[in-house]
Amino acid sequence: MNVLIRNTGDQPIYQQIYMQIKSAILSGELKEGDPLPSIRALAKDLRISVITTKRAYDELEKNGFIRTIPAKGCYVARPNTEMLREERLQQLEAHILAALELAPSCGLGAENIIDMIRMFDKELL
Repeated sequence: MNVLIRNTGDQPIYQQIYMQIKSAILSGELKEGDPLPSIRALAKDLRISVITTKRAYDELEKNGFIRTIPAKGCYVARPNTEMLREERLQQLEAHILAALELAPSCGLGAENIIDMIRMFDKELL
């Protein structure tokens, strides 16, 4: 797994690390029990402070994405299915809102979007 840091954006570095690792876990790139790089190793690779990396790992642990085993390291935690469901629902809501915002520029309304969803749903079944 590669973590890429952008120094030009508004997003703090710890949050960039947090979001990239979280995304890798949610996408299945990282699976339960997979080890993460040590805090020191990741900080060295990214050329950032150990404190910044620790903050990202602390946030990941607080939110249930990773677990720390003293003197062993950090590992991807067992997925919390309710948390994953909530995360996916938030993503779905964002896509629906984006579709509804785009619809008027195509001359479509909410009913047209619903009809499209039904059509795609039938095609997928």
